[in-house]
Amino acid sequence: MLKEVFKRPQKSSIFRESIFKEIEDLGINSIGIVAFISFFVGGVVVIQTALNLENPLTPKYLIGYASRESLILEFSPTLISIILAGKVGSYITSSIGTMRVTEQIDALEVMGMNSLNYLVLPKIIANVFFYPFVIIISISLGIFGGWVAGILTGLVSSADYIMGIRSDFDSFHLVYSMIKTSVFAFVIATVPAFHGYYVNGGAIEVGKASTRAVVWTSIVIIVLNYFLTQMLLGK
Repeated sequence: MLKEVFKRPQKSSIFRESIFKEIEDLGINSIGIVAFISFFVGGVVVIQTALNLENPLTPKYLIGYASRESLILEFSPTLISIILAGKVGSYITSSIGTMRVTEQIDALEVMGMNSLNYLVLPKIIANVFFYPFVIIISISLGIFGGWVAGILTGLVSSADYIMGIRSDFDSFHLVYSMIKTSVFAFVIATVPAFHGYYVNGGAIEVGKASTRAVVWTSIVIIVLNYFLTQMLLGK
């Protein structure tokens, strides 16, 4: 009885530590690549939009408006998630798959631990609750990158760009983006974990499972993107 009393706080402490470790491994370590891609893609969106507005009667502030909408609605929540499916998904599959083929998961179960709760649940919690912050950073840096590109190229003035960013803002678009992000984060955590947890064989099979996990995670994200858009934005 006394053993059970002392074990409970120890297990909860280990679980909290696992969550914070997964936040660092899956979220914080991904901020660099997310920031780099978002900044330059934001600049590319502004340049392409400005070069396609050939009509001199078209107001320049629409460049900022178009870049904001494209970043919030599609680029940051969807394309960044697909990129992270490759980076994070392969990491999850390879780490869990390596534990499976080296019989470390079997050892956890022999010790009486629920291996799924210990290995997979912290990854799901870390992804679902931390990834929206990553996507907010992506949106912010994408908008900033567009502003820098517009100033450096002279295609749009700072005042026009900021006017476009502030024009006709619909707060539900940001809610829609966060909903998509949370769903995609759940997919990025669960699909690769499934492939890693049930892998059989050796190192070669773990590599093949990582490839399959990235492919299937990307497919599921694209399909869910269609249905979520239809449900949340469709009339």
